[in-house]
Amino acid sequence: MSEGRIAFVGLGEAASAFISGWGGARAGAIRAWDIKTASPETAAVIANRAEGLGVTACTSAAEALAGADLVFSTVTADQAVAAAQTCAPHLAPGALWCDLNSCAPASKQRAEGIVTAAGGRYLDVAVMAPVHPKRNLVPCLISGPQAESVAPMLTALPMQVRVVGETVGRASSIKLVRSIMVKGMEALTAECVLAAVAAGVEDEVFPSLKDGHPGIDVPARAAYNFERSLVHGARRAAEMDEAAQMLSDIGLPGDMSTATARWQRVLSSDGVELPEGAVPDHVWFARAYLRRFQDS
Repeated sequence: MSEGRIAFVGLGEAASAFISGWGGARAGAIRAWDIKTASPETAAVIANRAEGLGVTACTSAAEALAGADLVFSTVTADQAVAAAQTCAPHLAPGALWCDLNSCAPASKQRAEGIVTAAGGRYLDVAVMAPVHPKRNLVPCLISGPQAESVAPMLTALPMQVRVVGETVGRASSIKLVRSIMVKGMEALTAECVLAAVAAGVEDEVFPSLKDGHPGIDVPARAAYNFERSLVHGARRAAEMDEAAQMLSDIGLPGDMSTATARWQRVLSSDGVELPEGAVPDHVWFARAYLRRFQDS
């Protein structure tokens, strides 16, 4: 299989990173559709983004997917199955649907059923790191019946992929289990820093933590985590909802994942705006959030 014509469903950060990484020569042959084009408040944002990337912005899924051999679904975790349902009737026979969304394995399997019933082929893709700065070369795990056969084609795009099995959901399981720890540590760090600054004990707490855990720079990590949560908290919360669903599906409690999702939504809520320039330090973020909590 050659990559043929490429389409993107969803034109957010992930799609933009992959497309810009491939460069203008490939972007000119890519079509993209984002549900935000249907809203007057966000249509211009999507149109401007597409123009900046050099891709063709489409007003419908049918227009974007017409004749596409390779389709990347880069929506949000909670919209992945809905995107498959909307787009499946417009897939060309044998088109490969690459589902990059951070979903529970059961969600990926539902999407697979929808795509294959429509005559398409399905690939579970787990993006294992932030898409910047590596963009299209961010490490990705792939799984499913198509994984071995399509890996060389994706590598040639180029992408950095590694096959982890023939079962749809295995790649996503690896990512979500990892996210329990990674996103959970982010939530724990945020709560610790907010409490330390609010209580006025940060000068004692942070050195003490560094003594006990010398590999963890809590203030530096907190500043990065606050910025990520402020910008991407809603998406990260949706991912942790999927982690909680995965845990429920395998018979385990998901209290930590559920709490992490709740924290991400709190941290991403309106009321704190980033200043121009460099990312502020942990104290700036803590005080900004504390003001918001105290005013609410």
